[in-house]
Amino acid sequence: MSDKDKLIIFSAPSGAGKTTIVRHILKKIPELEFSISVCTRQRRPNEVDGKDYYFISAEEFRHKIKRHEFAEWEEVYPGQFYGTLKSEVERIWNLGKQVIFDVDVQGGLYLKQQFGRKAFAVFIMPPSVGILEFRLKHRKTETRESITRRIAKAKQEILMAYQFDEILVNEKLDTACAEAEISVKTFLKNKVIE
Repeated sequence: MSDKDKLIIFSAPSGAGKTTIVRHILKKIPELEFSISVCTRQRRPNEVDGKDYYFISAEEFRHKIKRHEFAEWEEVYPGQFYGTLKSEVERIWNLGKQVIFDVDVQGGLYLKQQFGRKAFAVFIMPPSVGILEFRLKHRKTETRESITRRIAKAKQEILMAYQFDEILVNEKLDTACAEAEISVKTFLKNKVIE
């Protein structure tokens, strides 16, 4: 791992806009490559295996845990696992690119802890829990129960925001994207001091 091996971590409660912001940054900063996470949940209609996520069974996920293949992983909801393969990070660095993550809050904090100063962790803050709930309802991909569960989790995750390097409030998407882009470019320019 050299000074050039850096990681950008975006985390947020579900529905806060992190995926949209990460997609914007990927279009604007060509030296970044998206780290594809592994998950066991059902694929949504618009998602592509190997592009949005690597979709595997819970049994296969557990085997990878036993073989220590993950840089980070979490059982986000009972029986629903998400994680980042160590091989995925190495794949991106071997391409001569920097890694950008779109991960849940616990995963983001774990990656930040693991990679230290080589990682820049950004928490995308929703303007309010009410707006977050509104966004989740209008996605039309969630059941009433899953929205209730996600909102309860979001309230806990918001309390962890101060542990990130930067908190970015996504009130207006264009502004949040522009601010995130500036922050990432600044981090990539700076030398990592061990």
